[in-house]
Amino acid sequence: MTSLPGEDRGARAAAAPVAVAFCPGPPLLLPQVAGRAAAGTAGLRAACAQALGDLLATGPAVVVVVGVGGRGRYGPGDAGDLRGHGVDLEVPFCRPARPGGRRTPLALTVGAWLLDGVGHRGPRLGVAPADLAAALTGLPGPAAVLAVGDGSARRTAKAPGYLDDAAAPFDAAVAAALAGGDAAALAALDPAEGERLLAAGVPTWRAVGALLAGRPVTARLLADEAPFGVGYLVASWVPR
Repeated sequence: MTSLPGEDRGARAAAAPVAVAFCPGPPLLLPQVAGRAAAGTAGLRAACAQALGDLLATGPAVVVVVGVGGRGRYGPGDAGDLRGHGVDLEVPFCRPARPGGRRTPLALTVGAWLLDGVGHRGPRLGVAPADLAAALTGLPGPAAVLAVGDGSARRTAKAPGYLDDAAAPFDAAVAAALAGGDAAALAALDPAEGERLLAAGVPTWRAVGALLAGRPVTARLLADEAPFGVGYLVASWVPR
């Protein structure tokens, strides 16, 4: 069993979420950003809706959205936007944005958009992967996790990081772990290799894996695609 720094088995067991939805977080997932290419991500959006449907069916009191790029915790009044991606679109993270609210990183912004898309209006908490275990401890009621992260951005010659022959096998190993509910395999992902392959989801997947390693999980792999040379994986986990 692989641990992240500062975690122990007791903390992981106490903080286990009631469900996890794994979704990618590219700006192109939003039709407003993708434009004419939106048809190419329609299947991913549908898969994300399925994963979030499984998550919400467990009745969580709080959905914790975890993804790279930020610090601290995000909640009511905070918001992100897609202006850096050519669209004047603001996405409140939880409830209406307030003046002076914190700006959410892209992963949490996309996560909030996905939750809005399935009609979720309940409490949300946004955190970075390193803060996930602490954030889940002490919440007032059962919590579910929306884990936002992409696979390798080196799947093809036209990918953002160009082609690397190790990219597809790396993503395939992650897909196998997601399909099999293998939390220990997620926790054991090599962060250095993930960084080399531009797999932004690795810190998030490792954090979720460390929480659930050793727990039986009902798992569904709902999508495994690379339409733009980047690996996009969608899965649903419900611990038993």
